[in-house]
Amino acid sequence: MAIKLIHNPYSARWESGKRQGDMLNALDSFGLTYELSETEKPGDALNFANKAVEDGFEIIIAAGGDGTIQEVVNGILKKGKNKSLPKLGFMPMGTANDLIANLGMPTDLKDAAKVIANGHIKQIDLGQVNNRYFINNAGLGLEPFITIIQEKIKYPRGILRYLISAVLAILINPQWVGKIKWDDGEYEGPITMISIGNCARTGGLFYTVPNANPFDGKLSFVYGGIKSRLEIFKALPMAMKPGKGNYIEHADVNEIHCTWMEVNIKPDTPANSDGEIFTNKIGHLKYKIHPAALPIIIKNNAK
Repeated sequence: MAIKLIHNPYSARWESGKRQGDMLNALDSFGLTYELSETEKPGDALNFANKAVEDGFEIIIAAGGDGTIQEVVNGILKKGKNKSLPKLGFMPMGTANDLIANLGMPTDLKDAAKVIANGHIKQIDLGQVNNRYFINNAGLGLEPFITIIQEKIKYPRGILRYLISAVLAILINPQWVGKIKWDDGEYEGPITMISIGNCARTGGLFYTVPNANPFDGKLSFVYGGIKSRLEIFKALPMAMKPGKGNYIEHADVNEIHCTWMEVNIKPDTPANSDGEIFTNKIGHLKYKIHPAALPIIIKNNAK
């Protein structure tokens, strides 16, 4: 079976590169043979994945964080969903590894290699924002504003950096106004954040769309217009709860399940998808869901 392994050594601030030997040993221990490509700059993973589809690889393994996975997904689907697609496997080498956590998959490299070797397949939904696909989540307003801050922070590393960035963003307290339309509804008014989820968790800590399900054929999103810093700080620990007590219980926060949504927002907002900023300023975006769009290799009893 032809396997393309796409590794981003920069993931987790170069920790991924330091762990390459462990990753390769894990794959080798299950007799998996693969062709390795290493990324050097943004866009490489997308191009490697696209070339792997053209070359007929049956499996593509994304080795990196959520941003690397997103690039690989977009590379696979660059020529559209109508052709036979390779199966997507994962070696979790990022900081948060949100998609892996959302799917109930192992973060240990040997256990992750075992999942690939076992080869259990499931079709996952994909989200789309304008002309790019995302597999885990996307965001507008406060969420990508936090992402911009955490990208500038060198220390501490790991999940704590996301939490510190969230606190700093809330102290700044940027606000927007806009209009959101979806299948059977609309909202117009103040906007603090919009989080669009194919999955529930992002940033390693935050369940920003707690009822999102990547296998239900729905695009889920949460929007809110919380103006005071104090109220946002109250909502912050609620966003870390996956179930009862989540911030969607706040009076100014709503969760919607739909198949498409459109946003017009002022002033222009940064926007992210799968943890990566794709624009610093945008005022109009369209989102939609592609049900069961991509075969992934998943743990047999995973979510």
